[in-house]
Amino acid sequence: MKKRQFIKSSTLVLAGNYLMPLMSCKTSSQKPALINWAGNLTYQSSALEMPEAMDDLRSLVREADHLKPLGTRHSFNTIADTRYRHVSLDNMDGDIQIDAINQTVKVAGGIKYGDLAVKLHEEGFALHNLASLPHISVAGACATGTHGSGDRNGNLSSAVVGIEMVTADGGLMRSTKNQDVELFGGKVVNLGALGVVTSLTLAIQPTFNVVQFVYEDLPLTALRQHFEDIFSSGYSVSLFTDWQNNRVNQLWQKVRIQGMQIPRVANDYYGATLSAQHLHPIREVSAENCTEQMGLPGAWHERLPHFKMDFTPSSGKELQSEYFVPRKHAVEAIDALYRMGDDIFPHLLISEIRSIAADRLWLSPAYGRDSIALHFTWKQDWPNVQKLLPNIEKELKPFQVRPHWGKLFTLSADYLQSQYERMESFRDMARELDPKGKFQNAFLREFIRI
Repeated sequence: MKKRQFIKSSTLVLAGNYLMPLMSCKTSSQKPALINWAGNLTYQSSALEMPEAMDDLRSLVREADHLKPLGTRHSFNTIADTRYRHVSLDNMDGDIQIDAINQTVKVAGGIKYGDLAVKLHEEGFALHNLASLPHISVAGACATGTHGSGDRNGNLSSAVVGIEMVTADGGLMRSTKNQDVELFGGKVVNLGALGVVTSLTLAIQPTFNVVQFVYEDLPLTALRQHFEDIFSSGYSVSLFTDWQNNRVNQLWQKVRIQGMQIPRVANDYYGATLSAQHLHPIREVSAENCTEQMGLPGAWHERLPHFKMDFTPSSGKELQSEYFVPRKHAVEAIDALYRMGDDIFPHLLISEIRSIAADRLWLSPAYGRDSIALHFTWKQDWPNVQKLLPNIEKELKPFQVRPHWGKLFTLSADYLQSQYERMESFRDMARELDPKGKFQNAFLREFIRI
């Protein structure tokens, strides 16, 4: 099978039609043909508003009948789509305020993780984890429960200890984890339903170093027998597979170290072989843009992502789905997918398996349970992928599967209601903060039933 590079991103594509009337505040307003990162979705919005200051944003929100926040466009479905106007914070100041005493950082909603990570490291600090790509915005990633990997690492949203957003009436709502104990868990993974997030405060820690090793061809029998040992073998562990030949293609092991000391590792790990060269998750693709492997020490932000911070890829031709299952069901779920391997393989670029610690964020896919995420990067062939997803979901439903909110799935709204015990609480919060549905769209009406 001819495989293509699967981690890419696209720059914003703008094509003019007509302009919506400008608001009285200072903003730029365009009629764009907004396309998402992968190019599989053209947003329906009639204008893109880009305020330059907080007062402008608040006036814009207050006066609008309908408005939808838009981040870096890394979602593959219509969660951020609207028939009305989008608002982007790209033209607003991207403040990064580090509080060394309390070990927190306050960031503007539009800040990207790559930019934040560099600044934190320069000041001697780190986040607990990063996703595979550093090019996503903090607000967007936290709103959808995006994650990295690691048995003790919650998703990126779990680092949030404070949030500020402009609500439907143009007011500025501030909420902190310590003071808003009862409701805070509903405001972080918010799916864009509560308002426009203008800043987030994240917990940070002293900077640290990581080394990365890649093993090839881990036997499936070894994964079954030593699942816990394998996933606990590093600060962050990822498995890459094409669901073929009863083996895992690659095991990426990221180990936290003291100073620049390189740990000893075996050439053989439960039957997998230590790679003697840098690898891309798809072996046939050049590893030039991947973070350094082979035990070369580096700062946390240069090793935890799979791809380099200074790499700005071109447009991606792919689709993505991701499913979370309770960790206790992980081996059974993985076995079920290997049994489907011959159906999955023709449409797949690569899959990744990661671990995420439980959290208490109401709509997080890891809410209340340690989870294993089963990620699929598909060829950009939606007709065939759309036919395949229900079969995958059928196999995973017995394990209480939850989908990633920003990726492609076909699970029903009825099923999703049954998987989130705080769904009704979230609906109540959304209706209270946005009684006229200013921030709602078709996705939220269907799956959250606001």
